[in-house]
Amino acid sequence: MKLQENWTMLCDFYELTMANGYFLTGKKDTISYFDVFFRSIPDKGGFAIAAGLEDVVHYIQNLRFTEEDIEYLRSKNLFHEDFLAYLRDFRFTGDIWAIPEGTPIFPNEPIMTVRAPSIEAQFIETYVLLALNHQSLIATKANRIVRAAEGRVVLEFGSRRAQGASAAVNGARACYIAGVNGTACTVSDELYGVPAGGTMAHSWVQMFDSQYEAFKKYCEIYPTNATLLVDTYNTLRSGIPDAIRAFNEVLKPLGITKCGIRIDSGDMAYLTRKAREMLDEAGWPECKISISNSLDEYTIKDILAQGGQIDMFGVGERMITAKSEPVFGGVYKVCAVEDEQGNIIPKIKVSENVGKITNPHFKKLWRFFGRDTGKAIADYISLWDETVDDSGDFEIFDPEAVWKRKVVYDFEAKPLQVPIFKNGELVYDLPDLKTIRDYCAQQVDTLWPEVQRFDNPHSYYVDLSQKLWDIKQKMLLDAGAKI
Repeated sequence: MKLQENWTMLCDFYELTMANGYFLTGKKDTISYFDVFFRSIPDKGGFAIAAGLEDVVHYIQNLRFTEEDIEYLRSKNLFHEDFLAYLRDFRFTGDIWAIPEGTPIFPNEPIMTVRAPSIEAQFIETYVLLALNHQSLIATKANRIVRAAEGRVVLEFGSRRAQGASAAVNGARACYIAGVNGTACTVSDELYGVPAGGTMAHSWVQMFDSQYEAFKKYCEIYPTNATLLVDTYNTLRSGIPDAIRAFNEVLKPLGITKCGIRIDSGDMAYLTRKAREMLDEAGWPECKISISNSLDEYTIKDILAQGGQIDMFGVGERMITAKSEPVFGGVYKVCAVEDEQGNIIPKIKVSENVGKITNPHFKKLWRFFGRDTGKAIADYISLWDETVDDSGDFEIFDPEAVWKRKVVYDFEAKPLQVPIFKNGELVYDLPDLKTIRDYCAQQVDTLWPEVQRFDNPHSYYVDLSQKLWDIKQKMLLDAGAKI
């Protein structure tokens, strides 16, 4: 389920001024190609996770200008009346290819490619970027946290500290794709099916005359979902003892052994070790221990390394905001146009900052998998009409250090982008969220442990075909000659 909202005017104003200019200069129907890609991985990690495609699909399907939008634009005294009339029937009529959500992605490779008339291709830039940037960022951070938890349950607790309502809702969705088990954000369950849950806050305990009474009443109301917050006053001296008493008096007579406690402050490693001892000694070995309070992948790893006895992590602001590096940095760059005969003319952006030089042309992205291991070997960017013969040996090279060459053997080459829109019509069956989540877990598992390291991960190679590299070098030389 998805709210059908019209975000047409959520655009940068220059997209409108350029569209008006394209219209007046006869370029509105020029077919253009744009790539979405990013330049660096958040937190200096080994890979990122693609997310946000479903939002882009719904945006494209609902793209249209209302009379109120057109009247607003008229009030700016910048736009030609013929252009404003054109906007009344504006729809996206182009083609889009994209990497499926949940796929591990790497810098400088096209996450999405747009082929459309210039006004349409240019106009969708802002929303496409904000959807892919935000959800890919959160999914990347969430996956790091899930991997740090080493198979334990991770819940998303960050709605109240997200940067706005959409960030909370879509952030919970992205977290689920990346492997988080559920969310505290109720509407994310209603809209997307991200499992929502929750028990109590400290205020519940403080509303009663005693902590024990608060725990007992909660167990009576929710006997099959009794997770008690035990750190309101003193975790070890009163919180856990009162929880055990409530479990004994309410749950045990009902034959219920499923229950839990949550700790939200203090020395988590020490407190959870002591809590486990106390619960086991009291005959509650099945009682689950969960913790929260400003967790991220590094604190989780440290707590576990110190012997913390934890079954579940509730992770809030550091995941929903990707606090350690809260910008993904995806960009939207033109890579080609078509002439009147339909020939593809490559385009390149040249910069003194070498990292900002783009890869020109309409391209295809491949991932090479070892047939014996199933592991990803490298990614390979070719021209759109090139093929990869994976029946024998195949040489690849580092485009930034061309003397670094490697022969790949016993491998399978798989294209990563899939068609999403064709002539403005959706041709992609949007998978359900559980399918995306399962796919993400499977795809992350194709990466070697060295790529998954948090600190100093192995650099995964994204190579260019010889033809594409030659075209890029010629364009750079030609650009230099024009200076």
